[in-house]
Amino acid sequence: MTPRSLRKPPGTRLPDALQALRDQVAVLPLALDTPNSEAHRRTATSIVDQVDDYLLPRLRDLDAPLLTVVGGSTGAGKSTLVNSILGTEVSSSGVLRPTTRAPVLVCATADRAYFADGRVLPGLARMTGGGAGGSALADAGPGALRLVPRDDVPAGLALLDAPDVDSVVEANRLLAGQLLAAADLWVFVTTAARYADAVPWDLLRTAQERGTALAVVLDRVPPEAVTEVAEDLAGMLRRAGLPEARLFVIEERPLVEGLLPEDQVAPLRDWLRALAADQEQRAAVVRQTLAGALESLDARVGGLLTAVQAQDDAAEALRSAAQAAYDGARSAVDDGVRSGTLLRGEVLARWQEFVGTGEWMRSLQAQVGRLRDRIVATATGRPLPGEDLKVALESSVEQLLRAEADRAAERAVASWRSLPAGPGLVAGRERELETVSPGFPDAAADEVRAWQGHVLDLVRTEGAGRRSTARFLSFGVNGAGLVVMVAVFAQTGGLTGGEVAVAGGTTAIGQRVLEAVFGDAAVRALAAKARADLGVRADRLMREEQARFESLLSGVAPAPGTAERLRAALQSLLVARKSA
Repeated sequence: MTPRSLRKPPGTRLPDALQALRDQVAVLPLALDTPNSEAHRRTATSIVDQVDDYLLPRLRDLDAPLLTVVGGSTGAGKSTLVNSILGTEVSSSGVLRPTTRAPVLVCATADRAYFADGRVLPGLARMTGGGAGGSALADAGPGALRLVPRDDVPAGLALLDAPDVDSVVEANRLLAGQLLAAADLWVFVTTAARYADAVPWDLLRTAQERGTALAVVLDRVPPEAVTEVAEDLAGMLRRAGLPEARLFVIEERPLVEGLLPEDQVAPLRDWLRALAADQEQRAAVVRQTLAGALESLDARVGGLLTAVQAQDDAAEALRSAAQAAYDGARSAVDDGVRSGTLLRGEVLARWQEFVGTGEWMRSLQAQVGRLRDRIVATATGRPLPGEDLKVALESSVEQLLRAEADRAAERAVASWRSLPAGPGLVAGRERELETVSPGFPDAAADEVRAWQGHVLDLVRTEGAGRRSTARFLSFGVNGAGLVVMVAVFAQTGGLTGGEVAVAGGTTAIGQRVLEAVFGDAAVRALAAKARADLGVRADRLMREEQARFESLLSGVAPAPGTAERLRAALQSLLVARKSA
């Protein structure tokens, strides 16, 4: 953007485009612990603050008073400098640190309305008044701005005494950075003893990157070292790309009634008053800082786009790890079903009793026998033929599902702990996540019982179309269904020795009867359908368990299209700047 374009009354496109970009940055999900994520979060916050505090207010009123923020390191003498410029004490100074706990903004009485209504620094509550003569010695408190209107301050100029940029209080450091980003003009105060420190130069480099109008005050310089120290600092400013920064030197001398000697502060005061009096000079400062701040958004938002991609990658790695854990559980359940390992122990014993003793055969052979069994079961409380086998199958399948879901949860947690963004998400939730959810046992039991009912429905449906065996099957649906269930698991991969003989032999007995009733192809189809239905139910249970990990990512991982929306908002701003 050219200085001339900034001088024109801004149209709606540039503020609107800036607002849209600001809104996209404000909702960026940068919560995952990725490389430099904390720095990226600070960048996003600083962009939102600068747009709210400075860019939008300044774009909407180019002729507003020049906001001059006086900032610097702890003990550099900022408050004393502000008081000396004004010729009276308006900001607390002293040896206790931090001295400036809340910012103090001094402006002309005629400009009070501009700073009082929240257009500039809207996030800070306003407090007015103070001690005698307009003093603002009372602490405005955290998050507040003490506003001091004065008749002796020239219209068009405001001075803001900011907290220390290296304060021991983190909130003060953050606020100092926010205020400096809201300035039309920085007056940066350092001392002869500390002008080469890292913290001041970090901020001065920020000023250079953003094209901010800058004045540097070198305070407390021994009179005999003024030339040497001033030349050294001026050389450092040139090498840092800040050759146009105005440099003011204040010698170390005794204060006069708490203020700097008049001859030491007069050059800075006169320069500031000249800016206030000269509309063109004031406008040039505004143009420089505004253009630099807008242009700096390109690189800063570009860095956020990289950060969003890193968040996307981290989230995808976490999703893939959870997916792999539960895919493993699904495969293990399928292997457990196909391998015959479920036909062990209690299931094997109940199957042998059911088929090997001829109980099921007898139940199929006579209605009288079936009716007798029911009457006996009712009278004695004993289970119907096959009920023990049905319960044993149900328990065995539930145990398989529970064991594999538990292992998947453990694998998922272990994988997340090994990924950069994972530990922060599982921290404090390990006990909850490393095992199945509280509702899993009941859900698994419901699914297994529903599966058994589905198998009986399959048998009933298959037998309904066979007239010659319809009456026969009316007394054997439960028994036929149990044989189909066992056929789902009756492979020999998990059995050895005598178990193979027992399971294979007894399954063959039941299967031959089913083949006689339904046909060989129908029996195989029934077993395949039953196995597929069990697989669907197991998959549903595992997806519900996996969803616990997905829910941890919900709200912290970027939504689809986040980077594209941010990129589009930045592009719209670039177009608006060119056409403004």
